[in-house]
Amino acid sequence: MNALLQLLPHLVNGVSLGLLFALIALGFMLIVGVMETINLAHGSLFALGMYVALFLIAPPLGWFPELQQAWLALPIGTRYGIALFLAPVVVGVFGMGLELCMRRTYGRDPLYGLLLTFGAALVIEEMIRVVWGANEKQLPLPDALSGAFVLGDLIYSRYRFFAAGFACLMIVLLWLFIEKTPYGAIIKAGAHDSEMVRALGINLARLRLFVFALGVALAAIAGVVMAPIWGVRPHVGVDAVVPAFLIIVLGGVGSLWGAVIAGLMVGMVVGLTGAYASEWSLLSMYLLFIAVVSFRARGLFGKKSVLDT
Repeated sequence: MNALLQLLPHLVNGVSLGLLFALIALGFMLIVGVMETINLAHGSLFALGMYVALFLIAPPLGWFPELQQAWLALPIGTRYGIALFLAPVVVGVFGMGLELCMRRTYGRDPLYGLLLTFGAALVIEEMIRVVWGANEKQLPLPDALSGAFVLGDLIYSRYRFFAAGFACLMIVLLWLFIEKTPYGAIIKAGAHDSEMVRALGINLARLRLFVFALGVALAAIAGVVMAPIWGVRPHVGVDAVVPAFLIIVLGGVGSLWGAVIAGLMVGMVVGLTGAYASEWSLLSMYLLFIAVVSFRARGLFGKKSVLDT
């Protein structure tokens, strides 16, 4: 019983990490489903969300001193809330610009889209280094979210609970948007058959622009929430995009709840492995992926295809 209680903080960490992984993966999956393009810049946009939030919460000294002084006079909780809202908006607009550049690759060999997004990832990462430097930074947090609390004989991080709750809220809101609104129905139809959507008179170019912005905004939200956990550094996007790709395949391409469950599985495996053998923590998610895909090639909730026997 004592051993199980000792595991509880690691389980909390695993759940919060898994839900944030799922949030990144869902944005990635929306873009893959509607645009049939793997966005290799997804991780860099995740990192950009962190840095935009850092700029909003603690702007660098010397930029418009009077405005900065008035801004910094606001409580850090207010600045954090504004950053949590505005950073995804800024990254979403940035993503729209990237999608406009990608339009020349539609209908061509998928390699063109991969190369363009890979190049965009390098440009974004280098831009982050030029503007903010290469050193790791920390995102300031409101006092209400900082520190720890004692429950029983164990110490828990307040922020981990906030991160898990916020990720749950965003996942539920995304599900409600996809399942309960006409715009969500259009997105699902576009993922199923884009030519039929065009035949019905829906502007496919506008749909792709909106979905791309929504997908990268989800990545930016996850970036802002994950920044205090992972730290803010230019190459942090690589640590996000690989698990995201793994999760959408593990859960089944096109399945929202499959991605959520796969994200929780990955988070739990990484969290529990890190508690006992930290050097195996990243490797553990690849071992989980191999174990599941070996027995179910289409993932946990992937639809059966003609390739299955």
